[in-house]
Amino acid sequence: MTDRHAAPRPTLEAVAERAGVSRATASRVVNGGAGVRAPLVERVRQAVAELGYVPNQAARTLVTRRNDAVAVIVAEPETRVFSDPFFAQQLLGISRELTAQDSQLVLLLVEGTEDYDRVGRYLGGGHVDGALVFSLHADDPLPGIIRRIGLPTVFGGRPGWSGAEGDRSILYVDSDNRGGARDAVRHLISLGRSRIATITGPLDQTASVDRLNGYHDLLPDTDPRLIVEGDFSAVGGERAMAELLGRAPDLDAVFVASDLMATGALRVLREHGRRVPDDVAVVGFDDMASVAEAADPPLTTIRQDIKGMGRLMVRLLLRGLERPAEGDPRPLSSVVMPTQVVRRTSA
Repeated sequence: MTDRHAAPRPTLEAVAERAGVSRATASRVVNGGAGVRAPLVERVRQAVAELGYVPNQAARTLVTRRNDAVAVIVAEPETRVFSDPFFAQQLLGISRELTAQDSQLVLLLVEGTEDYDRVGRYLGGGHVDGALVFSLHADDPLPGIIRRIGLPTVFGGRPGWSGAEGDRSILYVDSDNRGGARDAVRHLISLGRSRIATITGPLDQTASVDRLNGYHDLLPDTDPRLIVEGDFSAVGGERAMAELLGRAPDLDAVFVASDLMATGALRVLREHGRRVPDDVAVVGFDDMASVAEAADPPLTTIRQDIKGMGRLMVRLLLRGLERPAEGDPRPLSSVVMPTQVVRRTSA
């Protein structure tokens, strides 16, 4: 019996012969080149399907100057990336869009200072066509490394480093963090709450700063004791809520800058005998169903399309990698996605 797995792989020459075209024409079709008539394109594609031809990636890269691979860089420890459902949703959106575009995802995590050299060497080695970068903190060297390499990049979240504001060459996808925070506080005010506290995210990240600014837009003269910084984790929410109750025991509402932190805040409120929403109303931010719907009580929150942001980052990057048509009137621009209040039981 012949072992079909031992048979040689079909070659491009075999595809060209089966389709009745030159090798150069077959190569242009397989590698997505232009200038081939439609009937010939169809013949080559049919030959590829019949023979089970798989392009040699190294040869394809020489022709197209593309690796069909994108680096996804998360500036967080791996323990947080693999435990926080926010990252799971964003990576899911990115992965699905890259798969639809026949590109590969290369995940790079940056946990300590020693990782920057490793990541920089990899990005500079020509292994990927571009990068998607998110969860940056202030003074992170990654943007400078990427700029020196000249790698096409889309950032997840509004850039906050010096000189980024107003630089239209920097592309990013973000949610309307400030507007969403305003909506959260507006909702709490509409419930008649007057001592509204907030638990922020890390204030070295622009999303946290924007959400705090949205809170201040509605409560410009708030008592400083009603503001405590968290870290986007459930444990951080517990710590911050306990601190708030110690500072301002008369608070009657809390806007929490993430759903995970809000679950921690809810646990502490229960431990202190505070009824939610009767004594203290709570609003989160994210609307991750696995967190918000499972909270006790279910969490009123601000919805942002986390998976959608991931998909948009991919689309924006790949559009930038394509050679624009001559005179293309559609310049690339950053995207800020809308948010909305999702009402459940906690407020």
